[in-house]
Amino acid sequence: MIPLAQLIKSHRKKAALAQAQLAKLAGVGKTVIWDIENGKESVQWDTLQKIFRVLNITAEWRSPLLNRMASLDSAPASCADVSSSLSKPPP
Repeated sequence: MIPLAQLIKSHRKKAALAQAQLAKLAGVGKTVIWDIENGKESVQWDTLQKIFRVLNITAEWRSPLLNRMASLDSAPASCADVSSSLSKPPP
């Protein structure tokens, strides 16, 4: 997985934008871009979304828990009944 700092910096350079230009287009301060590209870890999600929009970067959320729940929802009823009855404590 590419670190966030490297991802944003490489996309910015590919777009031929200076940090100040990206900041202006995204509506954030230029120090925000500098901070992110230098590994700052505490960045607000809405700030990242603004930068992602300008650089045409999409984010995808993945969760093993949600994948498991989705597979249980699509399982035949008999399998779902068995798995739900196994998770219930005995009477």
